[in-house]
Amino acid sequence: MTVASRRLPGPALPDLPALDLAALARSGEVSAAEILDAHLARIDEQNPTINAVCSLSTERARAEARRADDRWVRRERLGALHGLPILHKDLIETAGVPTTYGSAAYRNHVPPEDALAVARATDAGAVMLGKTNTPQFGTGGHTHNALFGTTVNPYDTTRTAGGSSGGSAAALAAGMAPLATGTDMAGSLRIPSAFCNVVGMRPSPGRVPWVPTPMAWFPYVVVGPMARTVDDLALLLSAIAGPDERTAIAIDAGGDCFAPPIDPVVSGFRVAWAPKIAGLPVDLDVRSVLDSLSRTIAGIGAEVAEAEPDLTGADEAFRTWRAWYYATNYGALLRERPEVLDDFTAANVREGLALSGEDLGRAELARTALHLRVADFFTRYDVLVMPCTPVVPFSAGAWHPATIAGSPMKSYLDWMRHLYYITAAGLPALSLPAGFTDGGWPVGVQIVSGPRRDLDVLRFARALEEATGFADRRPAGAPVREVVR
Repeated sequence: MTVASRRLPGPALPDLPALDLAALARSGEVSAAEILDAHLARIDEQNPTINAVCSLSTERARAEARRADDRWVRRERLGALHGLPILHKDLIETAGVPTTYGSAAYRNHVPPEDALAVARATDAGAVMLGKTNTPQFGTGGHTHNALFGTTVNPYDTTRTAGGSSGGSAAALAAGMAPLATGTDMAGSLRIPSAFCNVVGMRPSPGRVPWVPTPMAWFPYVVVGPMARTVDDLALLLSAIAGPDERTAIAIDAGGDCFAPPIDPVVSGFRVAWAPKIAGLPVDLDVRSVLDSLSRTIAGIGAEVAEAEPDLTGADEAFRTWRAWYYATNYGALLRERPEVLDDFTAANVREGLALSGEDLGRAELARTALHLRVADFFTRYDVLVMPCTPVVPFSAGAWHPATIAGSPMKSYLDWMRHLYYITAAGLPALSLPAGFTDGGWPVGVQIVSGPRRDLDVLRFARALEEATGFADRRPAGAPVREVVR
């Protein structure tokens, strides 16, 4: 008995949602090998322009697809991700496949084992296509590095895909894979998702354990799922979430509760609408899209009030602990091989090396006070809805926007405050397609909930997605302009 294709004419396989592909593979209408071939062909077609995939693992992918088809033939139990192609960010370790972290220091690095999220996706039946581009060590909201160059936006190839999970977001938007992983600290999952009109979630710290890691207690860096729809993202989250004894902060709950379909009924949800949160500037074209979205939010049955948590101290807490993280992880490289570090990474390391114990103490007091205030806020509200990125995708030749709504951005981190304030507060957050500007550029909205309330984030996101339909707008009809490298 073999898997035989009987699929009727319709959308190309790479343009289908992950759930639809999974149904085809499980029914035997399409084999995992056919799904793989279709996505490899899309990568061949799109990647020379988009530059999202920095390394292919074709041999491993074909072996995994064969195993998936063999399991179907033998009527073995099929995993939740059976036959689904997946791409992993190049910060996440993959056995036998290069993991460079976007750095020349690791140009030839091939890990001996998969990271836990990769292993769990594989165990659930996913087929690993390869790795996606990232700036060096994930530094920055724009995906460029000296090894692989710049990843551009499928909606406008003169613009950035965002970062640092820009390769994953751009690949999803262009149909190179239905599922991808990313990582997030200052917004690295959420920024590119907003810029590329896909869905990306920063789960609660410990929801998806990062193993291996030298810093098992550090809550700011997380692995998270990315997809083109909320249900597809939830499918991936259900496979990779769950406790692991090697992670000190792992949440002691499995991923089964995230298995789709996600219930989109949010009648009675208490929604805090915060378009001007913390007084942060937002460009006019983004504000215009979000103003339109606010009217949709009011129409989906939730109780909406304009309110926001007090985020005082988020800047000090985040920037101090982030600098410490850089000094701890990359201080040796700065001393021994400074030539391999880009200017931004080197500056972050130096900032961390200059910290004192008193600095860390103040940051920890600020972080604790912030956590207590937001926890109290979410006793009164189920979700917080706020801007994700305060700008549209900027030029692929720039590292960050120079100004936002007339306010100068003095450093490359300044424009990410809408993202990293939420990181500092320790909250789950998701970037959802919110609409398009008159110029055709995607805008995302950020949906946040209280500590460890990831399911509330997904439920509200699913309801809003259903009400808007923006996730269905793909970049195929967008003009392709001269590529900026």
